[in-house]
Parts: sequence; structure tokens; C-alpha cells
Amino acid sequence: MAFHLTLHPWNVTPAEAVGLQEELRQHIVIEPLSNPPETIAGCDISFNKYEETVYAGIVVLRLDTLEVIEEAGVVTTASFPYVPGLLTFREGPALLEAWQKLKTVPDVVMFDGHGLAHPRRLGIATHMGLWLDRPTFGCGKSVLVGTFSEPALERGHWSPMMHKGETIGAALRTKNKVNPVFISPGHLIDLPAALDLTLRCDGGYRLPEPTRRAHLFVNELRQKGGKE
Repeated sequence: MAFHLTLHPWNVTPAEAVGLQEELRQHIVIEPLSNPPETIAGCDISFNKYEETVYAGIVVLRLDTLEVIEEAGVVTTASFPYVPGLLTFREGPALLEAWQKLKTVPDVVMFDGHGLAHPRRLGIATHMGLWLDRPTFGCGKSVLVGTFSEPALERGHWSPMMHKGETIGAALRTKNKVNPVFISPGHLIDLPAALDLTLRCDGGYRLPEPTRRAHLFVNELRQKGGKE
């Protein structure tokens, strides 16, 4: 079973959640990876529209072959409302529940969302990184905050995302002439390492394999009604 830290209660109001984000941001560590990773996990969440049922999944891959080592999923109920900028309070508890089912503790974790590229620098990748005490980063499909120049059209090109004078991430081209994805460090990793890992997780799609596989996994879980 993969363990995690306990940082705070989840049954909070939106105002209390913002206060927690302001407090937790003081503990973010952005640094190069201390060891070369061998495994990487992708995390994703799926909801049915107008329902509070949460389908959360984590898929662990070998970094060198991108073969799936393990999948863990849970079906639970969200107790926090949908509030932009506070999605971790809605989705985090389910992901932690899935994390505890893992037998393999991944070296790095990629989230479908943002890390530092968040108004208070505490997107889901950063927030979960503090809970998991593992290197984490976000790979978002759209921008939450920040501005960027379009990177060159070839795979591997990127441009910095800026917000309030800070570099908070990068717009990265993962395929030639395809819209970029938005990479931001979460915790215990830096932007160059996050960009490198994203490009190494190439399965020929716009989305890198960890979050793409996690997305497929949670959608399958939802279609089966939670029966694994």
C-alpha cells in the first residue's frame, strides 16, 4: 500500500480552502530531480455531468518502455463544490484513496491539470505533491492563468508561461503542428525535468502516455459503473 502524509482536513469551506492554499504554498520545493526516475504515474478524474460521483484513477508506467505496471481506481462521492481554482478540494480525496491502493510507489507523478500555473501557485499537481511527498508536475490541456507566445510548430519546442512576472510553466509542443500542452512543476521537480519527462512519455498523441492512459482508465471505470 502506498502511503501519504496528512496535511489538513478536506471538509472545509471555499474560503478556508483559499486560506489553506496560501499557507501550503510556503512549503513548495522546486528543484531538479534528486534521482533518475524509473517509473511514472498518470492521474485523472472523471465525473458524470450533474452528479457528484467521482471516478479516480492512477496508472503507473515504466518510463523506459511506457508499459503499464499497475492501475488503481476508486469510485466515491465528491463532498466539495465545483469552484475554479479549488479543484483539488473536490478531486484530491479520491486520488489519495486510489493512491493507497497502489503496490508500486511511482518515482514521479503527472497530473491532468496544473502545478505552479495557478493563481495561488497551488494547482492539483502542487497540492498533491505536498500530500504524496513525491516529485509531481501538471500537464494541462488548457490555460488556467498565465500568458505565453506560441512555440514553434515542431515537436519539442516550448515557450515560457508567465504570470505576475514569474515563469510558472511552459507551453510545450508534443506533436508537430498540434496545439501545445501546458506543463508546470508541482513539487520536488523543476520545469526542465518536467518538460523532459513529458517528451519522454511520447506515445504518438498530443497527450503524454501517463495522463492519456489514466484518462482512458477512468472513463472505462465510469462506463462500467465502477465495477473493475
